[in-house]
Amino acid sequence: MKFNQVKDLTVNELSKKLRELKDESFSLKMKNSLGQVNNPLEIRTKRREIARIMTAISQKLGN
Repeated sequence: MKFNQVKDLTVNELSKKLRELKDESFSLKMKNSLGQVNNPLEIRTKRREIARIMTAISQKLGN
């Protein structure tokens, strides 16, 4: 998900998406520790998506 797509969402939608991504990230980390992840780069992708959403939330709340 690109930042242009994220910045158009409301704070409530962003919070919901953030919670989902954190859950997915946790799941991926656990699977990675068990050796069940096919592509470990997915963890990095989720982490970056979380950062994008957190940035968008802080920009919306700061204005």
